[in-house]
Amino acid sequence: MLISCLFRQDPRLPDAPILRLALPSPLRRLFDYRAPAGVPRAALQPGVRLRVPFGRREIIGVLVEVTDKSEVPADKLKPALELLDSRPPLPPSLFKLCLWTAQYYQHSLGDTLSWALPVLLRQGEPAEARQERFWHAAPGASLDDPRLARAPRQRQALAILAQHPHGVAHQLLSQLQLNKDSLDILLEKGLARVEVRRHAPSDRHGPLLAQPELPLNPEQRAAFDAVHASFGSFNALLLAGVTGSGKTEVYLQLIRQTLEAGKQALVLIPEINLGPQTLERFSRRFNARIALLHSAVNDRERLDAWLAARDGEADIVIGTRSALFTPLKNPGLIIIDEEHDASYKQQEGLRYHARDLALVRARQENIPILLGSATPSLESLQNAHAGRYGLLRLTQRAGGAKQPRFLRLDVKSLPLDSGISMPLQQAIAQTLAAGQQVLVFLNRRGFAPTLLCHDCGWISQCPRCDARMTLHQRYNELRCHHCGHTQRQPACCPDCNRVDLRPVGAGTERAEERLAILFPKTQVLRIDRDSTSRKDAMDKLFATIQRGEPCILVGTQMLAKGHHFPRVTLVAILDADGGLFSADFRASERMAQLIVQVAGRAGRAEEPGKVIIQTHLAEHPLLVQLTEQGYFAFADQALSERRAAGLPPFAHLALLRAEAHKPGQAEDFLDSACTEAEQQLAEMGVNGVELLGPVPAPMERRAGRYRAQLLLQANARAPLHRLLTPWSQALEQLPGGRAVRWSLDVDPIDLF
Repeated sequence: MLISCLFRQDPRLPDAPILRLALPSPLRRLFDYRAPAGVPRAALQPGVRLRVPFGRREIIGVLVEVTDKSEVPADKLKPALELLDSRPPLPPSLFKLCLWTAQYYQHSLGDTLSWALPVLLRQGEPAEARQERFWHAAPGASLDDPRLARAPRQRQALAILAQHPHGVAHQLLSQLQLNKDSLDILLEKGLARVEVRRHAPSDRHGPLLAQPELPLNPEQRAAFDAVHASFGSFNALLLAGVTGSGKTEVYLQLIRQTLEAGKQALVLIPEINLGPQTLERFSRRFNARIALLHSAVNDRERLDAWLAARDGEADIVIGTRSALFTPLKNPGLIIIDEEHDASYKQQEGLRYHARDLALVRARQENIPILLGSATPSLESLQNAHAGRYGLLRLTQRAGGAKQPRFLRLDVKSLPLDSGISMPLQQAIAQTLAAGQQVLVFLNRRGFAPTLLCHDCGWISQCPRCDARMTLHQRYNELRCHHCGHTQRQPACCPDCNRVDLRPVGAGTERAEERLAILFPKTQVLRIDRDSTSRKDAMDKLFATIQRGEPCILVGTQMLAKGHHFPRVTLVAILDADGGLFSADFRASERMAQLIVQVAGRAGRAEEPGKVIIQTHLAEHPLLVQLTEQGYFAFADQALSERRAAGLPPFAHLALLRAEAHKPGQAEDFLDSACTEAEQQLAEMGVNGVELLGPVPAPMERRAGRYRAQLLLQANARAPLHRLLTPWSQALEQLPGGRAVRWSLDVDPIDLF
């Protein structure tokens, strides 16, 4: 897959060595350049960055190999402009992981390396911790110096510097009301000096444990011992523990063992919103250097944390999926929390799955990896059943807390007030009267999913998508949650000019508004992407919840992931029917995981918990099995159905998506792609790969583009990947490829 620029003229060799670079481009090939003048060959190590000309601009490339031959004529080869590194920013093990990732996911190596590097390194910043300037009073400087007699500001600045013998950081000057001009004059007079220090995390101080560990119950101890026995070698283990079973305590004690051995731990979490909570818990437990990496961290902080981990100055790295590419000087353990979560799959650009790639990294680093979840993915469970993973079970809640009790509430023929039935209102009132908290789950943002004209039947359709616009009444807007299109809420029907426009269905805004009316003396807190978009909004909401006063939490799946609400004893799921009827074969698995995860927020302390599930299908076999027998009984049944249907994890998929501005263009491209695949399969003599499609995407028009897809399905991974490598190269050469935007998704988690 990784080839140089394809010019077929006879090569003419230049004097300088030829550099084969991976550039941040979607093209699946390498690019040849001459070495910069004056750079010794020994300095040109694979993995170093170089600035090179590319068309009319300059970009940053990564050196893959040095050679003396090129298929590009010598007079066509451009010299690289500058060598940026004295040593490769990525250690060899991580560089190797990027090579594997590009090959497996059929993605450009240059683009893959860009995903692995922090933004500032992609832009050419030095791969070194930043230098910080500190201002000091010069030795022997005196406030009585005659040169300060008529300079009160300089005298005041010198007095402040004298009060800080360890120096004043440059970025803190304004906080201390220090004027930069005054300091510059003091510097010229020799009364002040500037010291440049390398920015680095503070050294670890005191004992490793900042607070005592909790005692482990027998199941937790068995899980801890199994992972600890694997230290120093690769082993994949699945920790399947019910919600509230103390998985995090097992993580913490394993990390303590890792740090005591002089190693580093990498912990992946699915959502940004879990970052501060996880960081706080880890900071309370350890006197350790902890780096937090996710998309909300600014570029400078991210680079500092990245370099600290690479140089061994961070003991624990916590982050979302992109943190997988963080280099570790002394890796010892990888933990994937909530391993089932779809957030670990990157859906744009490099479509990697962080959980799966973490397993590859752990094998390459020869360290253990622990996958934790109360609702493991069917892929992970099958790997455990097949013996590829060790299976560790935690069946009891920690601290003696009991599992919540499920109640399926049949709402057929019951009137619903903004989606809330009368029996549910009564249960909420009883819970609040007992001084406890209630969680109301509705996985739908906004006020209502549809705005309808009651006179003519007009429905608020998105002009750019085959989807309906969601009403956000608080902002008087209609929003498309697929393409982001927004427009003002109309005062009358655009078709018939009548004013009887009615919101149909309920979202979190509507539920929040109605609950505030039904329970006026109780605080109602809405937690969704809209209410937590501002900085620190989530922290403030959680601080209110943790005070323990009676309140009602209304939210989406953001509330379902790993949060600990000890005063919540009632969880209400307003609509459980959505996942029962879907074209996506994974819909029932996701629905089961979501129900169990949300239910797990109830009764995590002394008080028992109850879960009320509103449904029109109270006797549906899936709901009955899930609520009466538990998630693992459901998973066993789902695995047997997947096996019979020949679906993952018993089959392997790749999905070629295409989109174009005009109808039919995407299907035409995919027809050519299908023909090319059939020809290559015949030439290679490969069997067992089935081509399904092309067909229009389930949502054919999105963001003004028409979409279609071609599915490749195989019973074994090897024949599928034997086809994908040459096929992806051929796709770049197809005539219709320039008129469409296409992407190849290996191991897709959805078919939309």
